[in-house]
Amino acid sequence: MDLVRKILFEIESQSSGPSSKRIEIEGYSEDEIEYHLTIMNDAGFFEAAIAKRSGSKYPLIIPTRLTWLGHDFLDASRDETRWNKAKEIVTKMGSGVTFDVLKTILVQIMMSQIPKFS
Repeated sequence: MDLVRKILFEIESQSSGPSSKRIEIEGYSEDEIEYHLTIMNDAGFFEAAIAKRSGSKYPLIIPTRLTWLGHDFLDASRDETRWNKAKEIVTKMGSGVTFDVLKTILVQIMMSQIPKFS
């Protein structure tokens, strides 16, 4: 999920429009990034231009813009303290935590930060 978050930040930073430059994230291989771009596109995190290419297991995916889902996740995970707290909770839960569970945890942490109004 750290890579998903980093990719979304990278897409968001391309405010001048889509870039033909490959997304590169320090500490992650090209294959890891391409795989995550593929499944994130499948899940609807962003819209993209997609081209088949020979010699690669993954298509060339050029994100063009974040979708509502992508913005929602990025906004819920934007705060570093909230993100680290959610990751700590997920780690305690063990393996096999889905994206929806992580997003729910992030939203619950965010909701707990809303001041009570009387």
